[in-house]
Amino acid sequence: MPLPAAPLDLVVTDRTPVADTADLFEFVRPDGGTLPAFEAGAHVRVQVPGGPERCYSLCNDPAETHRYQIAVHRDPQSRGGSHGMHARVAVGDRLVVSTPANHFPLDEAAPHTLLIAGGIGITPLLAMAWRLHAIGASWSLHHAARSAAHCAFLDALRHSPFKQRVQLHLDDGSHEGLLDVPALIAASKPGTHIYVCGPAGLIDHVLTAGREAGWPAARLHHERFTSAPLEPGINRAFRLVLARSGLSLNVPADRSAASVVQAAGIALPTSCEQGMCGTCLTDVLDGEVDHRDECLDDADRTRCFTPCCSRALSDTLTVDL
Repeated sequence: MPLPAAPLDLVVTDRTPVADTADLFEFVRPDGGTLPAFEAGAHVRVQVPGGPERCYSLCNDPAETHRYQIAVHRDPQSRGGSHGMHARVAVGDRLVVSTPANHFPLDEAAPHTLLIAGGIGITPLLAMAWRLHAIGASWSLHHAARSAAHCAFLDALRHSPFKQRVQLHLDDGSHEGLLDVPALIAASKPGTHIYVCGPAGLIDHVLTAGREAGWPAARLHHERFTSAPLEPGINRAFRLVLARSGLSLNVPADRSAASVVQAAGIALPTSCEQGMCGTCLTDVLDGEVDHRDECLDDADRTRCFTPCCSRALSDTLTVDL
């Protein structure tokens, strides 16, 4: 695997509420210089002060080279990331931020693009909206939320140059009414691509509606902020052979492969620990993988896996570590 790019030392230049439960954070270089470019759908990993690394989608215009913007939901069930960002980060602070990576790329050649966001799931789709607007593509954005107060980036969308392409669907019955996904799919142009991000229930609903309408998987794109729940009791122990290190490790049913590797003293970076960011991506040399990630496509899964959450279907899995 290629070595990851060196992390960036960035300064927080803005922190602004974008909903009752979400704040926007803006990062720039201390010297005001140009940042590495990013594509719509990309994310960065942020080292949260006093907490873990967490992945956040970039939500600003990909044409901008002077800043990165993310939005962080204030999650009462936070495992450290959301709480740390809201409680410990202020304008003027310096944070370690990775260079951008993209596991949710935008197909700019699609005849039409349908963006469907739920709550804070608007973040990667907002960057997509800016890009689609810039290239003059055919597209529309549907943003669902509990209420106007919970609708992230409501004011920004209302004043955007593409506001005519945005429809808001709020549970309190205001604006354009409740989101009717099957109707949207039925009315879509041939060849339309869907991009959905938000709560698991919304994502599953959109993907199911698309499949039932006969859409191929290649036109149904999604990104989850939390991994899909797994059925209890399906984990099994397996042997993990590290080809380069010469170690053979037992991975118990109640531990991840990544934690076992790290406990053995082998360097293996992790971030989300849920198979969403690809930080721990590891090449597989032999064996059958039980893939449980949300970031790899079918081609990637033939050669690698995410040891933070994925396991083995075979008794032994040999990896390039």
